[in-house]
Amino acid sequence: MPRYYLGVDGGGTNCRVRLADENLVTLAEVKNGRSNLQIDAGDPAYKAISDGTRDVFKAAGVDYAQTANTYACFGMAGGRMDTARAEFAARPWPFAGVKVYDDIDIAHAGALGGGEGGVVIIGTGSAAMSIVGGTRYQAGGWGFHIGDQMSGAILGRELARYTVEAKDGLVEGSPLTKAVASALGGDNQGIMTWSFATELDLRLESSDGSEDNALVGRAPGEYGKLMPLWFDYLEQNDPVALKLLDVQMGYIDTYVRWFKSHGAEVMAIVGGLGQRLFPRLTERYGDFVALPQFEPLHGAVILAKQNFASN
Repeated sequence: MPRYYLGVDGGGTNCRVRLADENLVTLAEVKNGRSNLQIDAGDPAYKAISDGTRDVFKAAGVDYAQTANTYACFGMAGGRMDTARAEFAARPWPFAGVKVYDDIDIAHAGALGGGEGGVVIIGTGSAAMSIVGGTRYQAGGWGFHIGDQMSGAILGRELARYTVEAKDGLVEGSPLTKAVASALGGDNQGIMTWSFATELDLRLESSDGSEDNALVGRAPGEYGKLMPLWFDYLEQNDPVALKLLDVQMGYIDTYVRWFKSHGAEVMAIVGGLGQRLFPRLTERYGDFVALPQFEPLHGAVILAKQNFASN
């Protein structure tokens, strides 16, 4: 009887599904809708994976009935909460077995080929995880408002804030702050309007129709869009870009110390911002840092086999 492994990389924007044989050879891969567990109680994620499963079996030329011989692993955005993962795993899946992880777990498995060590995601958001001596450690990943210290969203927000301070004459500006001001509205009133997304005419209401006690503002990804501009000026040794590089490296230093404190011997770097910083990271940390061996989606397939190979 054939055995299959199905991996899911469930992101907030899209969901990728890969079907592999018992040797982890990819048979097909498809992309479907958004799949953050915190959106609408996970319903869009359930639909994206269900539809993606049908699509990937069709693309592989495998009868959908073979889901009964398929073991699945999902790495999900919004999967930081234990309860969200457990509730999602309990849905009526057609598979022989299902394991639901936070998205950093599949990034870890892919980056280290299923082995031990640490991984950091440094992209629009950020998080860290390691496995050392069979023990799992996790830090960060708590979101834009209270965490994500290493992320492009936080660094972009700091760049916007520094630009406003420079416009007020509180700190020394630079060509970078002038470029940011131009991009976000030209002056501090324009930047403030941008930050609250005023032109989008958005409004929050609670379930009873009253105004919610939360602010409408730009999403983390909107701040992350400032990173290409930051890199452009960093390459020109712009003084503000260099100052923010020191801030970013200080955040990463904190995580390096955390990894080493529990014995991790390597820190793999996942995420666009982190990989673009990789040459600077190797200068600072030497062979303690590494590029990932595989992408997170393959990490999901690896974890599916690790969890269910003995079944």
